[in-house]
Amino acid sequence: MDADTALPSPAAKTTTTDSTPPPRPFSLAARAALATGLVLAAFLGAIGLTLSKTNADSALNALQDRLYNFTIAYMAGTDVSRYGRPLMPDSTPDPRFSRPGSGLYAVVLGDHDFRWESSSAIGRDFDFLQPLKPGEQRFTGPVDTRMGRLYYYSYGVLLDLPERKPVHLTFTVAQTEEQLANSNEVYRRSLIGWLATLGVLLIVLQLLLLRWSLTPLRKVSSDMSRVERGNSDHLDSQYPLELTGLTERINAFIDSEREQRTRYRNTLADLAHSLKTPLAVIRSQVESAAAERPQLRDALLDQVRRMDELVAYQLARAATSGRQTFATAVPLAGHAEDLVRSLEKVYAAKNVLCEFDIEEGAAFHGEQGDLLELMGNLLENAFKWAGHHVLLVAKIEPEAGRARPGLWLSVEDDGPGIPADKIEKVLQRGVRGDERVQGHGIGLSIVQDIVRAYRGELTVDGSPEFGGARFSVQFPAS
Repeated sequence: MDADTALPSPAAKTTTTDSTPPPRPFSLAARAALATGLVLAAFLGAIGLTLSKTNADSALNALQDRLYNFTIAYMAGTDVSRYGRPLMPDSTPDPRFSRPGSGLYAVVLGDHDFRWESSSAIGRDFDFLQPLKPGEQRFTGPVDTRMGRLYYYSYGVLLDLPERKPVHLTFTVAQTEEQLANSNEVYRRSLIGWLATLGVLLIVLQLLLLRWSLTPLRKVSSDMSRVERGNSDHLDSQYPLELTGLTERINAFIDSEREQRTRYRNTLADLAHSLKTPLAVIRSQVESAAAERPQLRDALLDQVRRMDELVAYQLARAATSGRQTFATAVPLAGHAEDLVRSLEKVYAAKNVLCEFDIEEGAAFHGEQGDLLELMGNLLENAFKWAGHHVLLVAKIEPEAGRARPGLWLSVEDDGPGIPADKIEKVLQRGVRGDERVQGHGIGLSIVQDIVRAYRGELTVDGSPEFGGARFSVQFPAS
């Protein structure tokens, strides 16, 4: 087998480590949504606490005013008999005073152990109440009692009567905390419901605004993917003012990279032309001038041939572009057909039939020259050693999260194949599998450099289809 193309590329294999990859950072949308959610939760929580506290204070003030009004109503309806005994009004300012256990109570304390209780307070323990001085007012609560926690309002008065002794009374109106707590709880539940609904609406609105705001960035990412896949040459969309500078610099970088690569290739082509011409002249002069000394002539010609091969190898190696971020997708089918047509003319006497199994859309993401060099060497080697059949297979290997799919390329023939014990030998530069076959043995290194430059892997094994040799190249997704 000719070592020009029969090469596995162990150096191209990627070594893996057991280290755990770092966690992927949050996206801009996730960061903004998380920050907005936390700020919104804190803001709505603060609003909820403020409104709840304000409502509780307002409810407490309303309770105090209500108890005060009930007290004034009882004071206004109270009279004193001719014997100086207080006469309480028959009507009540609220029906709950007439309903036992309603939670709203009225108690009047006076001199000489006078005590009056509303119907709702009958049987209740109000021993904790103390008489107040005339004109003294007191609002207290919540107070723990046997009836539960109470708020109460007390007012001390002195009823002046004409030609009679003044009557000292203390009016107290009390209400259980449960009624106030229930009212506050209803308000809190309603408040939480409305704030939660408002929070959800604000988050949805924020996400919609965020999605709309990040649309230009997603457009840049999409256009970059198109450039990486080779479907576009530049970022050609219209972007907001804030992104214009970035996209213009990216386009300038893409142009600079391609111009530099083109200039590099032109320089190498000029160097090749400059070196090959003097070598051809030297060879011609040696052949004509050293006719009388054939041994010297053969030695010089051999050295010139080696120099010519070395120049060709180094130029081909330097011209290899390697993996590129912004590479145009080169379709395989058309170039494979052109190469096979040329090889069929060269090896017409062997009547070799080359079959294709190229998946639709299969493309090489790199320089066209590198693809032609790679496929040309592999196909030429197969034609050289095949009996009558050659098979070219190309398949796409997509990978989730990668902009460009991987590519698997193989060339098989029905020739004698390569023994396993000779594979390591033909890996060496300048070594041919069979010295009787024409070749210089440097094509192996050229193909190996191309595969390595694109971070791929090239292996040699037996052909399962024809029994000869199979050369498989695998380029990873990127």
